Amino acid sequence: MDTKVVMLDEGSLDRASIKEAGEIIRNGGLVAFPTETVYGLGANALDNESVKKIFEAKGRPQDNPLIVHIADFEDIKPLVEEVSEIALKFMNRFWPGPMTMILPKSSIIPDAASASLPSVGIRMPSNVIARELIRAAKVPIAAPSANISGRPSPTDVQRCIEDLSGRVDYILGGEICDIGLESTIIDCTVQPTCVLRPGGITLEMLREIDPNAYIDPAIMEKPNEDLKPKAPGMKYRHYAPKATVKIVQGDLQKTIAKINEMVQNYIDRNEVVGIMATEETKDSYPKGLVLSLGSRKNMISVSQGLFETLRSFDDKKVDVIISEAFEEKGVGVAVMNRLKKSAGFDIIKV
Repeated sequence: MDTKVVMLDEGSLDRASIKEAGEIIRNGGLVAFPTETVYGLGANALDNESVKKIFEAKGRPQDNPLIVHIADFEDIKPLVEEVSEIALKFMNRFWPGPMTMILPKSSIIPDAASASLPSVGIRMPSNVIARELIRAAKVPIAAPSANISGRPSPTDVQRCIEDLSGRVDYILGGEICDIGLESTIIDCTVQPTCVLRPGGITLEMLREIDPNAYIDPAIMEKPNEDLKPKAPGMKYRHYAPKATVKIVQGDLQKTIAKINEMVQNYIDRNEVVGIMATEETKDSYPKGLVLSLGSRKNMISVSQGLFETLRSFDDKKVDVIISEAFEEKGVGVAVMNRLKKSAGFDIIKV
């Protein structure tokens, strides 16, 4: 398959290219496109056979449900059985933006998109290219991240090209994604509201709408292979580079000492070691390949850099990556959720 790649300027959109990409979606093809979270790989959400192509292109397990993307508020009406009062409040507060709501699906949502569940995840992205593509397609777009399944999600179009060139019809390129982590997923079919995947919309922000909202404790633990996932990423190993990832968690000074000890042990075994540090700690590691995720004082900078840093270590062909841990509050919950999954929950506590 020949993949067409078109770079777009979000400030001055090439309408002809967006129209062309929209027609591809409507006619059953696959298009990768930017959002404010990560790049997505889209297909016509209302066509079972089109949606199946996403799973084939990504090598994604069939029981892992997809998120359906819409461009405007009225687009949600035919897709779900009902929008509860609390869901409406979340929509009005956080859409367009990095929040996905699990709602009872209508009969027009095919089983391939929902993994045969009675519910479906709906999101309205804030990225202008994403929304204009949905409008051009004239159908809602089912879209997981635009990468080979299990790898770190792409936040830059070049990573989409690396993974999907020859597998999809069209790639729309835009700017580097603002948040760098997939959307927060909240289950609005239960009360109180349950977070099934943390993201840029934090628990603290959600509790301004639903004071009893909580995070499903299972998502911060090693996945249960018998689980039927209600949302993307609940069951399978995700976000993993080719190298082995390990996390060191605890007091920061003890963490630095432990990482330096581990680095020396790996070097003694002739292994190439990468260290995921921060601006505050990057000069504390005399050996190993050190990359900074950003500042601990700005967790959005850390979230923006996480997936690209993991992929950068693959570029440099390291054997093992050792990462510092982060406090699990605010966006730090989402960062640690992704880090733990990338490491297969291999955590050394100090």
